Amino acid sequence: MVGIHEKRLRKCLSKLKGIEKVEVDANSHKVVVTGYAHRNKILKAVRRGGLKADFWSAQNELLSTYASASYGSLRFNNFNVF
Repeated sequence: MVGIHEKRLRKCLSKLKGIEKVEVDANSHKVVVTGYAHRNKILKAVRRGGLKADFWSAQNELLSTYASASYGSLRFNNFNVF
């Protein structure tokens, strides 16, 4: 994540009540928000700032890692049939 986008992201999130900490990992393009704000309000604030965002969870990462290790370079889309 470029420094300009990180500043914009932090500015958008600083306006929300209940957010305690924002951690930005530029290498993996992820942001961890800690606090008591509702997750949909956080997503809405980031998108309002002109940035693309979506939720992720550790469980989804684990599944995608497993799938890529098991099936090699096979890409998953609507047309893969097993």
